[in-house]
Amino acid sequence: MKIFRGFQHPGVARECALTIGNFDGVHRGHQAMLALLAGEAQQRGLPSCVLTFEPHPRDYFARVHRRPELAPARIGTLRDKLCELARCGVQQAVVLPFNQRLAALPAQAFIDQVLLQGLGARYVLVGDDFRFGSQRAGDYAMLDAAGSAQGFDVARMNSYEVHGQRVSSSAVRDALAAGDMDGAARLLGRPYAISGHVVHGRKLGRELGREGSSGGFPTLNLRFSHWKSAASGIFAVRVHGLTDEPLPGVANLGVRPSLDASDVNGGRVLLETHCLAWPAHLGPEGGYGKIIRVELLHKLHDERKYESLQALTAGIAADCDEARAYFAASTPATHAETRRQTTRDRI
Repeated sequence: MKIFRGFQHPGVARECALTIGNFDGVHRGHQAMLALLAGEAQQRGLPSCVLTFEPHPRDYFARVHRRPELAPARIGTLRDKLCELARCGVQQAVVLPFNQRLAALPAQAFIDQVLLQGLGARYVLVGDDFRFGSQRAGDYAMLDAAGSAQGFDVARMNSYEVHGQRVSSSAVRDALAAGDMDGAARLLGRPYAISGHVVHGRKLGRELGREGSSGGFPTLNLRFSHWKSAASGIFAVRVHGLTDEPLPGVANLGVRPSLDASDVNGGRVLLETHCLAWPAHLGPEGGYGKIIRVELLHKLHDERKYESLQALTAGIAADCDEARAYFAASTPATHAETRRQTTRDRI
């Protein structure tokens, strides 16, 4: 998949079949839309293209109005969004900066300057609640009328449901906020996961409990590139990307309330993952710089503030024991049934 920041690049396709949206989480409703887009693009002999925005428009307006509560919790990072779009077969993704100029662009100008002049859209597929342009003045009816007048096809996809529940980014956020990881996985069509480069941290984990028998709790650190993550807490996880087989682990997603906010990560949202069995061949520094994907399978509890490093050590040890119990109870038969259920849901 080709990725462009904006459309002022010579490599952007001259014409395309296009869909537009934030695609936070790339859930099963998005996946159905992208499958429809791919079919229409192939029929027309056009490349499929997704136009998405960064930051999220609601992030932008929350900042303008100084009301952070208006910003939606973020399901996935931009990296994860683009990876999932590529997995769905999208051939071109254009990430458009959502700024003052774009927010003020009238709806007809958005059609003329962005969709037609910028992206050469010959087919445009949108959701049933799609709005665009300054003051959200543009809607499907306006887009459809413009298509008839200006020579491009327009289609609309209705809501996608699973067992009577409308699949949406808001529904995924609600499931993650409630710690319902199975529910989130049903809506996403896959386990909820975060990926990225392993970065250096304070390296406190490897020192915790070292005087005992545990050898410390070294962690793989991923920065979540948004201040407001949809999920938070302590999780039993699977780590992909270090070895041929995924590794079980326990992870903290959040701001680590037991540590000083002025530490190396500055109070930013961080995913810290401790593998329950660290591959010896990697050595203590073998994870740094690698791209890993961490699947958050089961929430153990919310983040807790521990009053001492000794209490923190005991808390992490208890979390590891609970994660081991979760994996011991998750037999291969259980995983097979989960895969069958996912398949039935997709059908």
